[in-house]
Parts: sequence; structure tokens; C-alpha cells
Amino acid sequence: MYGDKKVTATIPEDLLDEIRADAAERGLSAYVTDALRFKRDRDRLRELVDWLQEEHGPVTEDEHAAALAELDELDAEHERRRTTGKRNAGEAA
Repeated sequence: MYGDKKVTATIPEDLLDEIRADAAERGLSAYVTDALRFKRDRDRLRELVDWLQEEHGPVTEDEHAAALAELDELDAEHERRRTTGKRNAGEAA
């Protein structure tokens, strides 16, 4: 597993204020790490959906509704894990 790497990013001040308020106990680094993982996972899912549609045709309305329900469950699980207080090294930023 790789170690942590410090990076610099520019974030609009109003958004940063909101994020710091939301991330208070966990720390900004942990919050941003979770957000980036979440975005990466969504991007990978989008790639999978695109590939599956190329291979098997468009998604039906029922399939789309089922997928959205599954995403809602995944979002709920992500939120549950986020609020359990799991801590990562490097959350001091």
C-alpha cells in the first residue's frame, strides 16, 4: 500500500468553509480523501455503464431504476461508514 502524499489544491473559499464545518471531527484530509474516492468510484461505474451499453444495448427504465436504488443504498452505506468515526492518518489538514 502506498503512503500518504501531501498535495496543494485551490478550493473556493465558501466551499472550503462548508467542508471544514462538515469535516470538523474527522479532519479536512479525511473528508477530501473520502470525496475523491467517492468521485473515482462514480467515474469507474460510469465507465462500466458505458461499456455495458456498448456491449448489450441501452439500459431499460426498469434497469435504470434498479441501478439508482442500488446507488442510493451505496450512498447510505458510505454515509454510515463516514459517521461511525473511522479515522485516517493525515486528517490534520
